[in-house]
Amino acid sequence: MSILTALRLSREPGAGLALVGVLWGGIAASMPDIKLAVGASDAQLGFALLMSAAGGLLAMAVAPRLGRAMGRWVLPVLGLAAAAGLWFPLAAWDVATLGAAMFGLGISVAALDILTNVEISARESRHGLHLMNVNHALFSLAFAASAYATGLARQGGAGPGGILPWLSGICVVLALAMLSGRGGGPVGDDADTGTAKARPPWVAIGLTGVILFAGFVGENATEAWSALHIERTLGAPPGFGSFGPATLGLVMGIGRLSGQMVAERLGHARLIAASAVTGILGALCIAAAPTPGWAIAGVGVSALGMAVIVPSVNSMLGARVTGVQRAHALSRAWMLGIVGFFVGPAMMGAIAEGFGLRMAFAAVAVMVALILPAVRLLQRLGR
Repeated sequence: MSILTALRLSREPGAGLALVGVLWGGIAASMPDIKLAVGASDAQLGFALLMSAAGGLLAMAVAPRLGRAMGRWVLPVLGLAAAAGLWFPLAAWDVATLGAAMFGLGISVAALDILTNVEISARESRHGLHLMNVNHALFSLAFAASAYATGLARQGGAGPGGILPWLSGICVVLALAMLSGRGGGPVGDDADTGTAKARPPWVAIGLTGVILFAGFVGENATEAWSALHIERTLGAPPGFGSFGPATLGLVMGIGRLSGQMVAERLGHARLIAASAVTGILGALCIAAAPTPGWAIAGVGVSALGMAVIVPSVNSMLGARVTGVQRAHALSRAWMLGIVGFFVGPAMMGAIAEGFGLRMAFAAVAVMVALILPAVRLLQRLGR
């Protein structure tokens, strides 16, 4: 199957993941300026980022019901809400208001994120094809482009107030691209006639959640803190640190496009295990980097490792549930996993406050190592 075919079969949710990438790429690359604007310490910034987790959990709890209620309109409506969320950090003037802004941003983005993944999983089942990695590549490439453009704008003297509104406009365009000509069925619905009352596979959901949790810790901790590490710990000039998140997104995008083909040959479990080992090495490289260039190289290694973990484990779980269980199973696994998406940066802030960012990135390597036993157990469930 060609990449173009995969993109054609999943145009609407692919646009949704690209939107999420544009949003988080701009936020991550602007983080040094946002931190400075509200006068936050490392630990306080970690707390503000943790508030996104609370908003995300709330959104994911209701996402399946929201998808059933709104049908084909849910993705573009949530996309518009996420575009509006980019304005929230601009209204913050201290740590408390930044926390409130990140809570609102978490709500606006998380429901879109999970329902795009549910829809991609349903289309995988419907077409009998692997679509996750190529669509998550859209997220990563959009993240990279957004972070890179933000870094150039910051080097030119622009701040969040001059950058985030432009990115919000791009997100509006992507939200409109999610308008579908399909019928009005709920997101993620397919022809599966399995009983809705069948007991969910909670062990598989839990193991998937652990893998998502560790994967998001490795991915988002690097997104949120690599710019600060490069500029503060290693002494790079302002704006240069934004190329850390940009490198992460670019390499993850390339890795996911490659993973689209490799997953069909190796299988998801072996691909995830090999990727976790690579991610561990990348985090350790960032921790030990003597120069900004070495740190960016470490970000690239970490990105190559983390690239396929989230989309591949989504496919593993999606293959283990019926169509009517899919939204519930994926949303519950993501409720555990998304905690890692935001706990990662918060954990980094707490460790950095007491021991520095080098030790914080070493802790990321330890968290990513949790993936290895979890994926082995998940693979055994399918035998």
